[in-house]
Amino acid sequence: MKPHPDKKLLDQLFPAVQKYQELAEKHGIKDIFQDNGGKLLQVILALGLTVLDGREGNDAKDETGREYELKSVNFSLQKNISTHHHLNPIIIEKYRQVDWIFAIYENIELLAIYLMTPQDLEPLFEKWWKKWHDDGGKDINNPKIPLEFVMNNGRLLDGVPPDLSTFRKRPVVNRRKKRPLAEDES
Repeated sequence: MKPHPDKKLLDQLFPAVQKYQELAEKHGIKDIFQDNGGKLLQVILALGLTVLDGREGNDAKDETGREYELKSVNFSLQKNISTHHHLNPIIIEKYRQVDWIFAIYENIELLAIYLMTPQDLEPLFEKWWKKWHDDGGKDINNPKIPLEFVMNNGRLLDGVPPDLSTFRKRPVVNRRKKRPLAEDES
């Protein structure tokens, strides 16, 4: 196999990427390419936060020790923010204890950062709580927080709100090849 011509450009750029990783490690981020590490670094530096260790619990704290849940969204791809893959009353109660920071990106460019209190998010917490109970105690798979909800109810900390009217969903492409129907399926 022969390397792509852009391999030379990547090799030229890579020392800067390594410096970015070194900066991230200084702030407790092990891999800028995992778990939004590079974006997390931008947000914590913009707000003067410190990353909390571990995957359980909250994401960052400020100089007073106040903890935050951090979420990000690439508004070029979606207008909803992911939460938790197994949302249940224990997680909802955890969410009700801290303020939330939402970072809105256009691809890799940080556009805006919003702060929301648990009181701001309570309508969603109530909705999820009710759904969990109505569904017989079944965990909710990753309920979303609408970006518009964040922009309408949160406090802008940094940046400029994106124009949501420019959002265009890309057409869904079915990449699965169609197979001919077997005779017994027709």
